[in-house]
Amino acid sequence: MDIQDYRARIDEVDRELVRLYGERMEIAREIGRFKRENHLPVVDTERERNLLNRVGEMAGEANANGVRALFGFLMAQSRTSQMLDGRKESALGRKIRDALENTPKLFPPKAVVACQGVEGAYSQKACEKIFSAPSILYCRDFENVFDAIEKGLCKYGILPIENSLAGSVNSVYDRMISRKFYIVRSARVKIDHTLMALPGVRMEEIREIWSHEQAIQQCSGFLEQNPGWNVNVCRNTAAAAKMVAESGRRDLAAISSAACAGLYGLEILKTEIQNNSNNHTRFICIAREPEIYPGADHTSLMLVLPNRPGSLYQLLGRFNAQGINLTKLESRPMPGRDFEFMFYFDIDASVYSPAFGRLIEELDVTLEQFSYLGSYSEVL
Repeated sequence: MDIQDYRARIDEVDRELVRLYGERMEIAREIGRFKRENHLPVVDTERERNLLNRVGEMAGEANANGVRALFGFLMAQSRTSQMLDGRKESALGRKIRDALENTPKLFPPKAVVACQGVEGAYSQKACEKIFSAPSILYCRDFENVFDAIEKGLCKYGILPIENSLAGSVNSVYDRMISRKFYIVRSARVKIDHTLMALPGVRMEEIREIWSHEQAIQQCSGFLEQNPGWNVNVCRNTAAAAKMVAESGRRDLAAISSAACAGLYGLEILKTEIQNNSNNHTRFICIAREPEIYPGADHTSLMLVLPNRPGSLYQLLGRFNAQGINLTKLESRPMPGRDFEFMFYFDIDASVYSPAFGRLIEELDVTLEQFSYLGSYSEVL
């Protein structure tokens, strides 16, 4: 036999697998209808466990793990089929459909927008990238941005979500667990960190550095070259520049944007001190209610998975089954719970695609804790 003969045999097996998969799903739907008519639960944990043990033994030691993983996926698909068969549109599905129908066709150029920091902050740059003429409400910290929206002081808020060098902004992710909001747009902002101090200050005079913790991480290489400096965390890079300007102290310097030097009357000592010149921060624009504007091709989701082997694998299989690309996966520990994690997903799919609608319905009906965070487009 040559390679073509082996491939022909594989093709024959694959055809039979496809036929059997379709047959299994049809039987699963029939079982689902029987369970609904007789008021039986969809999930039978004991039967599923026994089935996985049985097929593992049938497969033999060499193939047991692979077969159990395969059947775990098949059972997950069967459960979903039983849950969705004959089911009406979910409340979440209606909410997304209503947002699609009621959102204006053009993103608003003007709005009152909450931004963390002070004049010159990178969140301000992101805001001005998303809105052409915003009225900015500056907030002390991320918590106040959420508060401003919830209290009706503004309609939108801008928050940093991740940096290409330092990773995710964990304090924002942690607040997502308890806050109710929707992402309506995102933007990427180029970050160029600059060392600045009062006019006439020389590098050898500096004893303390002030900046945001993310900026400090992004400039770690430069700071390590000056081990005698005392590095301090400030709530915002622009706030650090403002504080140095108002202190009058010649031993202080700030890491901030070049624009803040001119804004607060500081002198630039060194430019582009970040570890990598390809440094971008992604910001999200949030609102109290979902708004889905034309062209939305990014969606963010938040969910909790059962603490059992294979649960994440089976979930990822759902994305693959719908042909949806996953662009980000982030896990964060749940406050007050031991060994439980909240997962955040970003997916790359048009909100108008049937696959997107099927995925949302699947997740909404099969997961105990699932939140839709919004569908949006990104400003580059």
